[in-house]
Amino acid sequence: MAISKVVSVTSQMGGDFRIESQLGNHTVIIDQPKSAGGQDAGPTPLDYFLFSLGGCVATVGRIVAKQEKIDLRGMKVIIEAGMNPDGLMGKFSEDPIGFQGFDIKAEIDADMTDEEKQIFLDLVCARCPVHDNIIRLSVVSHTVKASADTEPA
Repeated sequence: MAISKVVSVTSQMGGDFRIESQLGNHTVIIDQPKSAGGQDAGPTPLDYFLFSLGGCVATVGRIVAKQEKIDLRGMKVIIEAGMNPDGLMGKFSEDPIGFQGFDIKAEIDADMTDEEKQIFLDLVCARCPVHDNIIRLSVVSHTVKASADTEPA
């Protein structure tokens, strides 16, 4: 497996739910609604997750349209995903903790038939890295980074 690009994001949380990340030239904030104990200073992680899927589909749509010389005037991507939040909240559930499925709907503004639009969307989704990470098992590791003030044992 050849990895030729590594993408890295660092998220910093303080004493409440607000989390900030510097993504290139952009500071991004994640928070929880006030009803959940946050300050509603930004979308939730789940909102961003769905946004990243929809944004990736639309971005790849633009790439594919340019490559295929399709006059893509615009594309609206709607992502719906259902979940049972019980596991997230520490309650017993046999359901997965995350989303149980994703429904991607695209409104494609281009001179194509509905069948051609479906073929286009299928190609776009097949090339979308976020879509790929959802449908294919990805290796995920998690470790605690040793504190700088911790002496080695």
